[in-house]
Amino acid sequence: MLSVYVVSLFVKVRFMQAIEFRTKIKNGIIEIPKKYRRKMKATVKVILLEEELADTASDMIENLLESPLKLKNFTPFKREEIYDRS
Repeated sequence: MLSVYVVSLFVKVRFMQAIEFRTKIKNGIIEIPKKYRRKMKATVKVILLEEELADTASDMIENLLESPLKLKNFTPFKREEIYDRS
């Protein structure tokens, strides 16, 4: 005799659609452009990426001094190697 079992499995699947636009935050509010508002009817996941441009080379150096790069197998120059004129 052959027994058959039917199992119903309901799985919630979340589909995400990415929409990219640039805007300024005003009083803590991010305004969604009109052309995207109809698509955004439910809960959304928000990831903020702040654009920062370094104005000068000194800004870049300042950023590196504040947050130095950590490189594997890095060996800094010895003092003698820095000042060697040969």
